Amino acid sequence: MKLFKGDASLLLLALIILLFTFGVIFSILTFRSCPVEDAVADSRLMNILFVIEDDKKPLSTYVLMYHSGTKRTAIFDVPGDLGLLISRINRVDRIDRVYDSGRIGNYQSEIEKLLGIDINFHIIINKENLVSVVDILEGVEIFIPSRVFHWEDDDIIIFPSGMTILDGAKAGIYATYSLPHEDSEMAVFRRQRFFLGYLNRQIQMNEYFQNPSASKMYNSLFRSNMNQHTLMCLFNEFVNIDIDRAGIQSVGGTVREVSGQMLIIPHWDGNLIREIVLQTMGTLSRDIEDHLIERTLTVEILNGTTINGLAGRTADMLRSFGYDVIAISNADRNNYDSTLIIHRAGNDELVKAFADVIRCTNIVREANPYDDLADDFIFHNIEYKADITLLLGRNFNGRFVVGN
Repeated sequence: MKLFKGDASLLLLALIILLFTFGVIFSILTFRSCPVEDAVADSRLMNILFVIEDDKKPLSTYVLMYHSGTKRTAIFDVPGDLGLLISRINRVDRIDRVYDSGRIGNYQSEIEKLLGIDINFHIIINKENLVSVVDILEGVEIFIPSRVFHWEDDDIIIFPSGMTILDGAKAGIYATYSLPHEDSEMAVFRRQRFFLGYLNRQIQMNEYFQNPSASKMYNSLFRSNMNQHTLMCLFNEFVNIDIDRAGIQSVGGTVREVSGQMLIIPHWDGNLIREIVLQTMGTLSRDIEDHLIERTLTVEILNGTTINGLAGRTADMLRSFGYDVIAISNADRNNYDSTLIIHRAGNDELVKAFADVIRCTNIVREANPYDDLADDFIFHNIEYKADITLLLGRNFNGRFVVGN
C-alpha cells in the first residue's frame, strides 16, 4: 500500500510529539523522584559515605548514619591503614589499597562489609575543591587546642589556638597536612573536628543554597552518586543534625606489623565494630526522650578473676561502644564465678543495652540515696559512684559472659 506524503508527515509529527511528551514526563519524574525524600517519608536510616581526597587517595573517610525518623546521627571514622583481608587481592592489606578515585565501588563495598551495612550515597571532595567549598561557606569555624606552625611552599602558616575561622586555603592545609612528629591520634582528632566544623557550616548556610544557581555551583565541587536535586534534598535534611551531639567514633583495633607495614587489625576479626554499628542503629531508631538517648553511662570495672589485665582490656572494648569507663581496679577477691552488673543509672533500657554488649543477665539495681535531693543541693564529702559497676567473674571470656 502506498503511503501519501501528507500521511508520512503527520506520522512523523505525531512521533516527535510523542517522544517529546515522554521526555518531558521522564524529566519531571526524574527530578521529582528523590530517594532522600522517600527515606524521610518511610522514616528510614540513611548511610552516607564522605571521602576527603588528597592526591587521589582517601585522606579521611567517614560514614554518617542519619535516621530520618528520629533525626539522630552517628558518624564513624574509617582509617585508611585499617588492615583487612581484601578478597580482590587475596591478602591482608590496607583498606585504602582498593581505592580508585574514578570508581568508588570497590572501596565502598569493603567499608560496607566492615561495618555490616549498606551505604546509600557517597560524596567525594578532593583537596583542591575543598578550598572552594570552604570559601563558598565563608569559612569553617573550629577549635584549635594549641598553636600550629606549618611550612607550605617555603611560607610559614600559623594556625592560632582557640576558636578560629579558616578560609578555604587554610582549611585545605589544616585538613590535609601531616607532620613527622605529630601524634597519630591527634592528627585523626584534628581532621574529625574539621569535618564536624564543615558539616556545621554547611547546615548554617543551607538557606543560601536554596538558590538553584548557588546550589548548582556548590554541588559541582563534589563527586557523588546523587543528582543535584537529591543532593540538595540530603543537605536540606542535614539541618536537623545537632552537631554538638554528633560525635565521631573511630574504627579501632590492634596495631600489628603485616608484610612490612603497620596495620590496625579490627578487634575480634571485625565482629566488634559490626556489633557497635548494630547497637548504634538501634539507638538511632529508638524513640525515647533525647536526654535519655544521649546519656553516656559511666562505668567502673572490677576484676574478680586471676586474669591479669582483664579489666583494662574490657575497658578498651567498652569505650569502643561509647561508654565512659572512669575507673578500673581489682575486686575484693579474685575467685568470683559469675559476672555481675550493679547499676544506679535510673533507666532500665540503657542498662539493658549495656548488658547486651557483654551478654550479661545478672543485673542488680542499687538504690541511689541522693536521687531525691533537690537540684541545688551542694554535695560535700560524698563519694561519686559510677552509673554501672561491672564485676568480672570467671564466666567472662574477655568479650562475652558465657553460661549466665
